[in-house]
Formats: sequence, structure tokens, C-alpha cells
Amino acid sequence: MPTDPVEFSVVTLFPEMFCALTDWGVTGRAHRQALWSLSLHNPRDYAADKHGSVDDRPYGGGPGMVMTAPVLDAVVAAAKGAVSGKPTVVALTPQGERFSAAVVESLLQADGVVLVAGRYEGMDERFIERSVDLELSLGDYVVSGGELPAMLVMDAMIRQIPGALGHEGSAREDSFVHGLLDWPHYTRPEVYEGSAVPEVLLSGDHGAIAGWRRAQALRRTMARRPDLVTFEALAPEDVELLKQWTLDE
Repeated sequence: MPTDPVEFSVVTLFPEMFCALTDWGVTGRAHRQALWSLSLHNPRDYAADKHGSVDDRPYGGGPGMVMTAPVLDAVVAAAKGAVSGKPTVVALTPQGERFSAAVVESLLQADGVVLVAGRYEGMDERFIERSVDLELSLGDYVVSGGELPAMLVMDAMIRQIPGALGHEGSAREDSFVHGLLDWPHYTRPEVYEGSAVPEVLLSGDHGAIAGWRRAQALRRTMARRPDLVTFEALAPEDVELLKQWTLDE
């Protein structure tokens, strides 16, 4: 994980949206601690006409407008210049690679990250071919623009920066970090509406607790996300944990 501040440079038509990260919660605290930095770049500042036009009608017809390559190339060049080293340029698009914990880890090793938050029907493909290193998608759906996906990418990265979370183990135990969903969590009261906390969590036996948690993470992942792990692919020690622990124990 990085020791220097993580540098983000964002291309967006709505830079004011990113105060949600700089001013609030875990990410806001980490920003005040200078664990990460942010520069914002509006494509309209690089438009060639007095109207600040950043889009045009698509060749071949069809609805909507497309963000133009010259404007995007110009603003991304400025965004890259605001980051030390050679940053990775990431465009948020529905056609991109699925965002994952592995991508978070990879981006944290980069010399800064430039995030391009598109709008309208998309971006000129020639800009993507020339200037984008990685296209990322957050799922099989479409939203109004790339700002919210960009903020989600940033949040996922920031919480992995050492010192960003109150407990150093919190990020290491997140869902997906080890390829599994998280295990069930409990807090006071010990009995709620007739449902009790599993006895093993009250035992003080850290080895047993770790085994129980691993078993529940495996069981939950196989039930809810079988694309991530199957029983046939389990190591022998995980098979034994599943035999030993059930959710009710």
C-alpha cells in the first residue's frame, strides 16, 4: 500500500459534486489528514467556442450527444499535469472492466489516477483509444454520468490507504478483499427479539472465532455469489471449517 498521499485528478462537468468526498465521513477525514489529494478539471474550460460546448451530434445518427475528442484530450492533458509521475487514466463507462477489489489494489500502486466522468451518450471512441488506459464499469446498469461511479472508485481506494480508517484491520476485513463476502456481524444487546448472538463470539477463543467467521464468509459467498467460489474449489481446510461451524453455532 502507498505511503505517499494518493493523488486523484478528476475530469467532470460537475466538480462541486466531489465535496461529498472531501468534506464528509472517512474520506473527508483522510483528506484533512493529507492522505489523498484532489484536483478537478471542467471540460467546459477547454471548449473552443464561447458557449463552452463539449459535445456534438453522433455520426450515423441516433439520440443524444457525444463528448468530443479534442476537448477531452485537452482537459485530460491538464488533469495529468496536475498529478506527479505518470498517472493512470481511467474512464467510467458501461463498456469497461468490472470494478473489483483487485482493481482497487492495482490503482493504489499507480502514480496517481485521472478519472474521466463522462456525460451524455458517451465519449468519442478516438479519445478513449488515444488517451485512456483503463475503462471501468460498476455494474450492468447505466447512470446519468460518471461522477457517482468515479466517487465510488475513489472511496473504495481511499479506505485502503493506511491511516484512513480508525482501525487498521477494518480495510483488510472488507468484503471482497480476500475474494469472499463478509461474515455476519453482531453487537449489543446479546439477545434481541428472541435471537441470540452465536455463542462462539462470546467465548473469547480467538482461534474458534476466526474459524467461525471464515466458515460463515464461505457459506454466505457460496449462497449469494457462487460466481466467486464453489464448494468444489474449496481447500480441504475450508471444507473442514464448513463441517465444523453452522450459522446457529
